[in-house]
Amino acid sequence: MAFRPRRALAVFWKDSLDLRKNVGLLVSMAVLPLVMVTVPIGVVWTYVREPNHADLRTVALFYDPTLPLGASAARFLIDKSLTDWFGMFLVMPVFIPILIASQSVAGEKERRTLEPLLASPVSSAELVAGKSLAALVPAVVMTWFAFAVFCVGVDWVAWPLVGAPLMPDALWGFGVFVLAPLFAFFGNGVAVLISARVSEARMAQQLSALVVLPLVGLVGGQVAGVLKAGLGYYAIQGAVVLVLDLILLAASIRLLDRERLVSRWG
Repeated sequence: MAFRPRRALAVFWKDSLDLRKNVGLLVSMAVLPLVMVTVPIGVVWTYVREPNHADLRTVALFYDPTLPLGASAARFLIDKSLTDWFGMFLVMPVFIPILIASQSVAGEKERRTLEPLLASPVSSAELVAGKSLAALVPAVVMTWFAFAVFCVGVDWVAWPLVGAPLMPDALWGFGVFVLAPLFAFFGNGVAVLISARVSEARMAQQLSALVVLPLVGLVGGQVAGVLKAGLGYYAIQGAVVLVLDLILLAASIRLLDRERLVSRWG
């Protein structure tokens, strides 16, 4: 069956309308961006408020024993905090599609609204494309909006110490506009596969959310000083996630085959 974009868009609009009606899900989606924006701004503000505190230099020397005596420990810690937080920020484009995709697949099974969709002439590729777009578009838009607020907030609180804009920089620009869509696709793909195997949206969300743990672990390694993050480090991450995205896309199209779904859930 030939892929027809209009049918994929019809699935996308249907799921988008369902998302707008789900107030609880919308609130859940808003909480994570709020945390991802306010926490680093608060951290930067604490460094700016007391930039000459003796403890700041002790912490800075833990991460870089070669820090020059005249260098600002507060500025060093601000730069390091922003670099480390970038890894945590990538949790958002992974987690938001998980919330949406779990509801759009497993949630439809619970509500018994999947049967009319399966009765339509939509192909498995069109079904995956439409449902993926319904999860990816809100996730990427929210990530970009949160990034804009984050940049304004960081620059505002850091200005008294730095006297110049800190954000956006090359790392964050590459991450938000290149890596974030790749990570969003990854979260969506995992959620679609798991949702096709379980019968409840809540269980699908919980199992899919486990993919966030390795990402959090990598951030923990950065904070502990074990991993040195940079553009090269995240470029490798992006290449790995791109390969995983292609694998997940192929698996999703195969698993969401209409005949397979009818025989399994009918």
